[in-house]
Amino acid sequence: MKDYAEDNVSKFYNNIGWKTKDDVTEDARICEDLRENASEYVSKCRLRVLKYIPDHGDNLLDMASGPIQYKEYLEYSKNFKKRYCIDLSVEALEQAKRKIEDHGVILCGSFFDIKLEKDFFDCSISLHTIYHIEKDKQEDAVRKLINVTKPGKNIVIVYSNPQSIPLIVLSLFVSPFRLLKKIFGIVSRGNKMGERKEQETDLYFFAHSNDWWNKFSDIATIKIVPWRSFGSGIQKRVIPNNRIGKKILECFLIWKKSTPRFLLNIFNIQ
Repeated sequence: MKDYAEDNVSKFYNNIGWKTKDDVTEDARICEDLRENASEYVSKCRLRVLKYIPDHGDNLLDMASGPIQYKEYLEYSKNFKKRYCIDLSVEALEQAKRKIEDHGVILCGSFFDIKLEKDFFDCSISLHTIYHIEKDKQEDAVRKLINVTKPGKNIVIVYSNPQSIPLIVLSLFVSPFRLLKKIFGIVSRGNKMGERKEQETDLYFFAHSNDWWNKFSDIATIKIVPWRSFGSGIQKRVIPNNRIGKKILECFLIWKKSTPRFLLNIFNIQ
């Protein structure tokens, strides 16, 4: 049976997502907050992953690595002998290979189809990936990550909390607006900007609740921590691009350190 989600994601990233203009990928333009006020904040959030990656090791698995598009991502494997990059996009892997050279092992294809040795990796990471897998196959993906990672070693998954208060509140206002955009997109089919906006909303996404992760407690110790207070979409809508916005994000970094459990249940990214 054809996997709609995987086909959808593959088409997006092979045709659109990793295209670059002015050194910025289309994926970054759509999915990240690239404004000046957020640059320090998002960089520190990316580097937070290092807290859960071993200081050294032989093999690191990067599931759906993309082109390793941010400089902070390169830090994750600097003390490993090899970084195994798996992705559906040939173009992304070519970019990744240029960045990590002989340090990298490149594997193109579906994570489900690629054969990997059991208990092989000293650490595995999956950033913004699992929620793009068909919702009923996400458990299989997580269990495979556990299977190929050495017992007692960390698997770092950056996911999303669909029950976050900002996300719920914003959706009450955004959903009608999206409907209007879709209607406008049909009427203005010849408008390139309208077509691009339509494509932006078509990428498959499904996030389970935080409680869903408890199902893996039979084979792993589960720890959920806040990674980022807002998803980039909400962040760009509610945080101003000025010095005040920068201060707000600095406060979130401090708040995150002092009250992580509170932020985990209230905010968006885990």
